[in-house]
Amino acid sequence: MERLGTGIGWRPEIADAVERMPGIDWVETVAENVCPGHLPESLRRLRERGVTVVPHGVSLGLGGADRPDEGRLTALAERVEALGSPLVTEHIAFVRAGGALTATPHLEAGHLLPVPRTRDALDVLCENVRIAQEALPVPLAVENIAALISWPGEEMTEGQFLYELADRTGVRLLIDVANLHTNHVNRAEDPAKALAELPLEAIAYVHVAGGFERDGVWHDSHAHPVPRPVLDILTDLASRVSPPGVLLERDESFPEPAELEAELASIRRAVEAGAVERVKAEVRAAGHAVAARRPEAAAGGWSEVRADAPARGGGAAPPARRTGAAGATRGAFGRPEHRGVDEARQRLGVAQAALLSALVAGTPVPEGFDRARVGVQARALAAKRADVVAKVAPELPEILGADYRTAFLAYAQTQPMTGGYRRDALTFAEHLLSAGRPGDAAARRELREWWLERSGPAPRSRRPVRRLARATRKAVLRR
Repeated sequence: MERLGTGIGWRPEIADAVERMPGIDWVETVAENVCPGHLPESLRRLRERGVTVVPHGVSLGLGGADRPDEGRLTALAERVEALGSPLVTEHIAFVRAGGALTATPHLEAGHLLPVPRTRDALDVLCENVRIAQEALPVPLAVENIAALISWPGEEMTEGQFLYELADRTGVRLLIDVANLHTNHVNRAEDPAKALAELPLEAIAYVHVAGGFERDGVWHDSHAHPVPRPVLDILTDLASRVSPPGVLLERDESFPEPAELEAELASIRRAVEAGAVERVKAEVRAAGHAVAARRPEAAAGGWSEVRADAPARGGGAAPPARRTGAAGATRGAFGRPEHRGVDEARQRLGVAQAALLSALVAGTPVPEGFDRARVGVQARALAAKRADVVAKVAPELPEILGADYRTAFLAYAQTQPMTGGYRRDALTFAEHLLSAGRPGDAAARRELREWWLERSGPAPRSRRPVRRLARATRKAVLRR
């Protein structure tokens, strides 16, 4: 497996700083934010210097009930080729639900949501991963995600679920230690237990990020410094295996470059501390092996006592693969690996559509879920929508001023997202205009002009005279 070293998430806001940072071996960029034919100059320069660039997808929804969209897979492959990447990564999550599979309205989460750790979900995920692997030109690695909510009736731990996924598909794993910490706080899951159950040899690289706790809930913000508990989990992981790569993620509220460099130094120290512990464990294991070789009193020869449990650095012992009565190969949990999954897709699709509808459309919370946590997640999704729409359509906060956020959150309560964030921005503007808002006539005219620019029946004129006229009209409206 390729050794990547220490890296940082490349974002346009810190592009210049990343280029100047010492000791950066590689970077990761959000795949959907890169245009293959027009790569940012900063990424071009990094590639020319020999810095590896890995595209990190966020929209495939491999954990969803539907098969991966061919167009999204093609687009991801194009980015891999344009960046000359040795691998590509995505998430074990679902991001949309409903539609033809369940005969319910199509809904978009705009966020990574957890899949249930059930046999059905695992069967669907394995097939989706295989489809993606066949369509991509380089190896695929998938990431464990952070979650605010737990699915009822789960049948496996996170470590068992990931082990079976890797065993059945050969997919690599991107382990996010910040997400393990998030799930420890929010779902009382033991990070050490998860690490002990993982197939450590399948790890492609590791994510490290910050967050914050509010009212007993940990929010994986990627906008705060990396806390000590996350670094401790990284050290624990590095005490079990030498991670091929470790990367710092920061998506907003970017600090000064010196602070980012200090965080990278802390990450390096955490990995080094784990390496020391790993070497100590290996020395102890070697000593125990020597001590276990003792003279056999009866036969006068030597016998070797072998423990069934693996040494600390070896991860969980792989479950034996076995063959059923019909000769079908079975995985670690005795599930047929090549059976049809259409029925599983149907069941999973219904369950995911019900949850997502409760989160974004205000329908009743499905039985078995923690209603309070679902409410927290629903508010978090609406807040994220407001933030992202403000970024993709910055004119909206400018036109609406201080009323933007209140108006958007009220809109989000009754209008679920059915497309991307740009479509959401247009739908939000249309929603306001149809209600005769905003109340200020000048702002309403400006909002209507903005909406017509982007969603009218025909493109607005690009001629300089027309553009000047529109700009003049906007300036007058602002007065």
